[in-house]
Amino acid sequence: MRVSSRKSSEHERTPGYGIQIGYRTLSIRVEEKDLPSKAKQSTDPADAIASIDVHLISTDDVYTRYSCHPTVGLEDAAVQRRIKDGKNVISPPPTQHWKKILNYIFGGFNFLMWIAFIVTILSYKPLGGSSPSVVNLGVAVLLMLVIIISATFYAFVDWNASRIMKSIKSLIAHEAAVIRDGKQQLILATDIVVGDIVVLSTGDRVPADLRIVAASSDLRFDRSLLTGESDMVPGSLDATSDNALETRNLALTSTFVTQGTCNGIVFATGDRTIMGRLVKMSGDTKFKLTTIQKEVWFFTKVISSVAFSMFGISLLLFGVWLRTSYPGYDTISSAIMNSIGCLTAFVPQGLPLCVALSLTIIARRMSKRHVLVKNLATIETLGCMSVLCSDKTGTLTAGKMVVESIAFLDHSFLVSEIDEKVSEAPEPRFFAGLSALHQTARLCNGAKFDSTTADRPIHERTVKGDPTDTALLRFSEALSIPALNIDTSALLSSWRKLFEIPFNSKNKWMLSVVQETRTTKGDITEKDSTAWMLVKGAPDMLVKSCTTVMRSDGAVVPFDEASRQYIDNLQSDWSSEGQRVLALCRKPLEALKPNLSPNDMEELMYSEIGNLTLVGLVGIRDPPRPDVPSSVAVIRRAGVRVFMVTGDFKLTAVAIARQVGIITQHSVDTINDVRAASSEKNFTDVSIRSIKPSEDDPIRALVLTGEDVSTLTTVDWHVIVGQYTEIAFARTTPEQKMKIVEEIKARGDNTVAVTGDGVNDAPALKAADIGVAMGSGSDVAKEAAALILLNNDFASIPVAIEMGRLVFDNLKKVTLYLMPVGSYTEFMAVVTNVVFGMQLPLSSYLQVCFSITNDVVMSISLMYEKAEADLMLRKPRNARTDRLTDWKLFFQIYCFIGLMAWPCAMSMWFVYMDQQGLGFHDVFLAYNNWTDGYHGFTTDQLAQFVNTGQCIYYVTMVFMQYGNLLAIRNRRVSLLQSNPLWGPRKNIAVPIGMIATALIAVTNLYGPGLQRVFLTTPIPGMFWGPPFAFGLGILCVDEIRKLIVRTYPKSIVAKMAW
Repeated sequence: MRVSSRKSSEHERTPGYGIQIGYRTLSIRVEEKDLPSKAKQSTDPADAIASIDVHLISTDDVYTRYSCHPTVGLEDAAVQRRIKDGKNVISPPPTQHWKKILNYIFGGFNFLMWIAFIVTILSYKPLGGSSPSVVNLGVAVLLMLVIIISATFYAFVDWNASRIMKSIKSLIAHEAAVIRDGKQQLILATDIVVGDIVVLSTGDRVPADLRIVAASSDLRFDRSLLTGESDMVPGSLDATSDNALETRNLALTSTFVTQGTCNGIVFATGDRTIMGRLVKMSGDTKFKLTTIQKEVWFFTKVISSVAFSMFGISLLLFGVWLRTSYPGYDTISSAIMNSIGCLTAFVPQGLPLCVALSLTIIARRMSKRHVLVKNLATIETLGCMSVLCSDKTGTLTAGKMVVESIAFLDHSFLVSEIDEKVSEAPEPRFFAGLSALHQTARLCNGAKFDSTTADRPIHERTVKGDPTDTALLRFSEALSIPALNIDTSALLSSWRKLFEIPFNSKNKWMLSVVQETRTTKGDITEKDSTAWMLVKGAPDMLVKSCTTVMRSDGAVVPFDEASRQYIDNLQSDWSSEGQRVLALCRKPLEALKPNLSPNDMEELMYSEIGNLTLVGLVGIRDPPRPDVPSSVAVIRRAGVRVFMVTGDFKLTAVAIARQVGIITQHSVDTINDVRAASSEKNFTDVSIRSIKPSEDDPIRALVLTGEDVSTLTTVDWHVIVGQYTEIAFARTTPEQKMKIVEEIKARGDNTVAVTGDGVNDAPALKAADIGVAMGSGSDVAKEAAALILLNNDFASIPVAIEMGRLVFDNLKKVTLYLMPVGSYTEFMAVVTNVVFGMQLPLSSYLQVCFSITNDVVMSISLMYEKAEADLMLRKPRNARTDRLTDWKLFFQIYCFIGLMAWPCAMSMWFVYMDQQGLGFHDVFLAYNNWTDGYHGFTTDQLAQFVNTGQCIYYVTMVFMQYGNLLAIRNRRVSLLQSNPLWGPRKNIAVPIGMIATALIAVTNLYGPGLQRVFLTTPIPGMFWGPPFAFGLGILCVDEIRKLIVRTYPKSIVAKMAW
């Protein structure tokens, strides 16, 4: 890493340490008035940003202004004083509560309820005349209660969901590396104070606003979160603009280090950062509908439009037909109430409540799995997932890499055998090559131990760095062979790092230039050299640059063809076992010019990558996570194809893919097989949406490298996406990973999810429909992802897929439950009154009451339904074509269940009237004949018949819903295998809902106050039994339908099944 004149290595020991301490102490006591001028404070965020000047002053003045030391950082006493200024947390923008309240009050179907409420009040007075019906006022009060209850429920659900999401987000503990008291420490990002020296490396989120004081030549930032621009921004030590937002020597909060390393001094934290001030300026974020909310909102608009149309048609019929043709049949007040019946009958008021409740239930379940869902719609989208592209390291594997094997040209052995091999050798110097290997592994390393855990055993110490460097760091730290003078502490005190090019996914190697600070006993062959270039990386990238190779005794010999073949075979063997193979190389630098600029130094090092000595190979084992193979099997059974996309070597990728079940076929195709298929197959007449493997196609496996991906044609991609079920992409760059995702998304209506944890996974995570990051992954990956597995639990992915499918399934069931009776049967009652001149079989009060109490209580139980046995065996839902409501669902509502329900309820009305001496033709088409003296009955008697008949119709609806609910709990499976009282599909909410709805019905019929206001009345005992029989009949008919679907899956009945 290139450093400024004030930068010091973590392990460097400088003779002037005491002077530096004195300098630090002095700087702390300097009065602020003597420091370089600070930006004036301003209450206006824009003025505060414009007044920032820390990027314009020199590095020395920065240290002075913030009273910190270049190598020691802040003392603990200074930290304790400054932490009183507040935590490093950006306050969320103020919530506009009035907008939320308006949404609660008028959202969902509430706006229709408001219309009904206003019109009902008008029908009471002034349209009700001198003696208005108290029933109208009662219905108005009930409608207002509906609005209040709905608004309260929306508010509660919103608050509860927000609380759950906040509790999950609090589990993410962002950490930062700082230098305090001369030691590098890992602390919580919230504990950073002004003046801290923060150490950043590739993949880190910038925790506060920093002035860069030391940087590697390849430093790059992703500022897209701040600026919206996706281009990488280089970092520098000097100001490139007077504007703080434009200059490159500032690292700003919430941006990311995508390449390189740097040190920076904190000049602003929390709300005082540029991001904090911008948040304050921007205010609240705009509300966006989720996918499932869009589906429900679309359904709501359709239903509301139809309901409003029916309301208008009903009033129109009264005005132009009934009022003139049948005078006295309806008053204006009663006509309005009948029209209100059309409005309320068609609206399933329980649906928005169930949507809100379902999202809350899902949020609670996901929080128990320690899964952070940034947007709840992600869960529903996961239910549509058809392809999962997974990174290997840290995702499919544990990310806990351990060096397992090492090899020289003439020897290869396990790490556990080193001591034994050395002790058995005639002389220790037969393995002198271990000294060079140890030097390269330790000094060419981007990982560092956290100083606060230095007292722990090596394998328990906290390490900041990527898994590969971490494995080499632990290996080299533990390697101690006194006979060969291999000692880590001595090595670190004898060498200092002059320059570094960190590992990146394009080069696939890391380079360090080190210089000896004092004479030591080095290896026997090249001990006179004091400056070395040390390189480690992918063998296929470095071996071709090597001209010599080291033997185990330290001797360097020419790298001939036979030696190259041996190394190549060894790499293949290790890779086939699932090991990641690294080549360790070095080269003496005889005449290294001092004081070269960073860019010149970098160019020089690139030109020097040649004539290297291959010191040895290192094999690193990263075992698969124990939960991955079973999870992959579940995901594949759900119809989701799982592909591996990794930067690792091809053979390693295939080996791990076999271990976790991504590749199961013995024969694996290559690019040549793809090209052969491309030349044979014609895709001219094939729709791009239909390019996917069919169920009858054999399972085929494929492995491609990044080099192959860069040469693929459009037809090649058609073949890959359309014919292969098992694919491993190896040696891919971030750009190639993103291209893979985009090409798969473009074909076969695929919904693509990507899992990853590294910086190189971020572009693909953003490009995917669903990005899934590991909690232990880089900050860049977690920011790009929509879903974060905080416990790194890959098994949460199939659970999330199941929940996505479950929430969609349950909402479909709620719709199917509410519409046949709560909408269709109620509407038919109004139609018979408005069009066919019959007395209203169901009063407006009972319509509204049934919809917002009985139906809601029962439908809520459906949101607690567990997944059906075949839920994870179905094909993924096509997000483009498979809607929440389709023709199959409407057929089930209006031509199957509804067609059984409303005739049953209507028949009970006619049976009761017949018992009173009024036959079918006496009731049907009666219009204005229904008056005093009709068939010898007084007005009061006729009114009592109607009131009792309406209650019978209501009770019939209530208990018929028992059968409807039990029928639609399962799409295919019989109730006998999935009863709600015990077993795998146990749902206690179902019997509780049934008891609750029965109590509501009894209260409506026998409540004295309700009888007086809404004219409800007890019904004859014989009318309590038949509704249960009707419900049982609906259940039995649906059981027969399911049996036909299961027995004859290709029949017309099966094709029409919802």
